[in-house]
Amino acid sequence: MSEQRKRAEATFGAGCFWGVEAAFRQIPGVMTTAVGYLGGAMDNPTYEDVCSGRTGHAEVVRVVFDPRVASYSQLLDVFWANHNPTTLNRQGPDVGTQYRSAIFYHDDEQAEIARASMQSQNKSGRFKNPIVTEISPVSTFWIAEDYHQQYLQKRGLATCHI
Repeated sequence: MSEQRKRAEATFGAGCFWGVEAAFRQIPGVMTTAVGYLGGAMDNPTYEDVCSGRTGHAEVVRVVFDPRVASYSQLLDVFWANHNPTTLNRQGPDVGTQYRSAIFYHDDEQAEIARASMQSQNKSGRFKNPIVTEISPVSTFWIAEDYHQQYLQKRGLATCHI
């Protein structure tokens, strides 16, 4: 490719999407974010559907970024730093498959980088337990209801971490 891409997408599940979205929005080179649902079987799920645990969807953040400014590896660093990837289907008090740790890759290069990053994190000693993050190809992204978009920013909050 003679001209480097000016726009790329990445999709991450790291528990409740509000705080994770806010973290990604702070990264130079991130153009837009959107929260939604991905990885399950139900079309057009609502928040209530996903919270039921019966859709198979995870709460995710879709990040549109300029890879000339922010690398996919940098986004992965934010992903690892903003949740506990060693708890299966759980983040803090939130329990269920919708809160699973997941990287949904958009191409083979992202898959390779994600796997290498997870291996590096596992070897780093940073986490006491093994990482259980799912690494899967991206599927249909269902955008969440408007009130979930930039939830913390709309309420003047910086974080919702416990």
